Amino acid sequence: MEVGGNGGGLPVNNKQRTMLPNKGARCEFARTPRKDSEGLSESPDLEFEYSDTDKWAAELSELYSYTEGPEFALNRKCFEEEFRAHVSDKKWTDLDAAQHRAHAMRLLDGLEVIAREKRLKAARAILYMAQGSFADCSCEAEVQYWMRYNIFLLLDVGTFPALVELLNMEIDNSAACSSAVRKPAISLADSTDLRVLLNIMYLMVETIQQDDPADKPEWKIMKETFRAELGSPLFNNEPISVMLFGMVTKFCSGHAPHFPMKKVLLLLWKSILFTLGGFEQLQIIKVHKREELGLPPLPEDSIRVIRSMRAASPPASASDLIEQQQKRARREHKALIKQDNLDAFNEKDPYKADDSREDEDDNDDNDNSLEPETFPLERDEVMPPPIPHPPSERVSFPKGLPWAPKVREKDIENFLESSRSKFIGYTLGSDTDTVVGLPRPIHESIKTLKQHKYISIAELQMAKEEEYQKTPLSVGEEEVEMCATELLYQGILPSLPQYMIALLKILLAAAPTSKAKTDSINILADVLPEEMPTTVLQSMKLGVDVNRHKEIIVKAISAILLLLLKHFKLNHIYQFEYMAQHLVFANCIPLILKFFNQNIMSYITAKNSISVLDFPYCVVHELPELTAESLEAGDNTQFCWRNLFSCINLLRILNKLTKWKHSRTMMLVVFKSAPILKRALKVKQAMMQLYVLKLLKVQTKYLGRQWRKSNMKTMSAIYQKVRHRLNDDWAYGN
Repeated sequence: MEVGGNGGGLPVNNKQRTMLPNKGARCEFARTPRKDSEGLSESPDLEFEYSDTDKWAAELSELYSYTEGPEFALNRKCFEEEFRAHVSDKKWTDLDAAQHRAHAMRLLDGLEVIAREKRLKAARAILYMAQGSFADCSCEAEVQYWMRYNIFLLLDVGTFPALVELLNMEIDNSAACSSAVRKPAISLADSTDLRVLLNIMYLMVETIQQDDPADKPEWKIMKETFRAELGSPLFNNEPISVMLFGMVTKFCSGHAPHFPMKKVLLLLWKSILFTLGGFEQLQIIKVHKREELGLPPLPEDSIRVIRSMRAASPPASASDLIEQQQKRARREHKALIKQDNLDAFNEKDPYKADDSREDEDDNDDNDNSLEPETFPLERDEVMPPPIPHPPSERVSFPKGLPWAPKVREKDIENFLESSRSKFIGYTLGSDTDTVVGLPRPIHESIKTLKQHKYISIAELQMAKEEEYQKTPLSVGEEEVEMCATELLYQGILPSLPQYMIALLKILLAAAPTSKAKTDSINILADVLPEEMPTTVLQSMKLGVDVNRHKEIIVKAISAILLLLLKHFKLNHIYQFEYMAQHLVFANCIPLILKFFNQNIMSYITAKNSISVLDFPYCVVHELPELTAESLEAGDNTQFCWRNLFSCINLLRILNKLTKWKHSRTMMLVVFKSAPILKRALKVKQAMMQLYVLKLLKVQTKYLGRQWRKSNMKTMSAIYQKVRHRLNDDWAYGN
């Protein structure tokens, strides 16, 4: 595994190591895993690439709980009975396109029958097709090929609208709801019909939204049509996402405890992602909107900047610092004995370069790390004087900060107001052009501020709204573009507060820090088997399944909330503010902080998965004998993708809620978020660290001088990684 570090990953041997001056050496090896003299083990950067979703196979496997394993064979049996009765003894993969289509139509007719058992059988046969008719495949790639082929075939014959109708029937099935409410313990069997329908719908949405260069031209047209249909009020006069939100609130109200919530949330997330677009799409829309409004282009592509960032080493914890002090005391006499070495050391101090400019550079470089400062004499042996070497060998780091600074119009106004009242004794309101009577350095400052002025889309939208409020008759009626985001917002607006409360309730129940309370909702309805485990192995397997189930729910909810906030903010700032306000009312800020108040490293490296039971691996391979040891060992991945993804999403949501909002920033201070967030810095992943540092930056000025004094490493990391606002007194303002 390649570890991020010295740019080209140069091999460094021991001889070279002694040649480098101490300070350079620290930079050179800052990011390689090592155990330094203080006994602090340093972990490598996590090689995690943030994206809209995980790999396709991982997203498919997370749809099914391990308890559902036996149902793959059941789906196959239902399909084969139907297939043998009407077609022949041929394999599905040997038929031609006309025969495929005819059989798909036949199965679709089976969904129309009145008898529930026959209908379920037809639905299972369709699900087997959507799962890639795996009995005829020999490897996972083949399964994925036939999945794509079969799903476009099912879409073409009109399966999706039929599934939506059946899903609506099941949602309104009062008999199933009332029997589930009365049951003391709900299991997998109570949600069979719903699970089969949601599985097919999820597989269709997830597969169709994947980009494949080998797709036929007609498939590409079908994909765009399907995207438009999903986002428009075609089904039940509302977008599909609104119907799924309705399921979430019905589940949380306690009227339908048998709803398979994980599948509902996954389908809701993928529907929003498909219809509105992911993070790359958001960036494209933003650039396009700025062009339309005549605003200057963005100073940089934020996605690219974040991807190129490097993680910093975490600050030392209290226990590490105590350990260092003890080792320091033990070594002091050792350093004092070798007087001649000390004299040699003092002759040429490696911390002092010949050129003062070079000294400054070294200081800059050293800020690249958050690790504790070490004194040269604390090492196992006193260093010999460094041998001079040509400048080309010096370790060079890219200079400059990753982000272009930004200034708001309001900041320029405030600066001018204070300057005028100080030097002239009067103010001119919002006039930012008149600089008469102000000294030349102030002129220079204003020029610099104006060079970095950034006007956001939100500011123009607010100005436009104010204009509509002041002069409604002369401005005329506002034209609203009916894009997918606008249609979704209009659909969820009447019940938006209830939807936010419901999502946060489920997030609370799924958080690893939550204690099992009697009043909390049961989110395990679609993971618990009818008969509880009797052996240790079965209990371990169910334990892994339950933890995995909760992690997937957290992943889906965090992605849903972040996507909605980002799309609403771009569509109209007031839509974003309304949603954010209801999240804050529903205690979203303390909930996210509670989530992070755990051992976040162990959450990110959790191994709650059994790879041999994951779809599609489990349907094309002979399953090995599972043992308690193999379950305990887990897979050998460095981190769990979904958990790191969830953590980053939750931090981004917290940033969105608190940015420029003083009262919400004070909530972060009141809930003592600083130590919780500082612990999250231990995760060596640049993007996660960036959003933690942003949250620490907004509250730094309220944490007091003592906090700043004892957290200077964190302060320099903020300075280095977070965007600057030119006249922002974030660090030392009172």
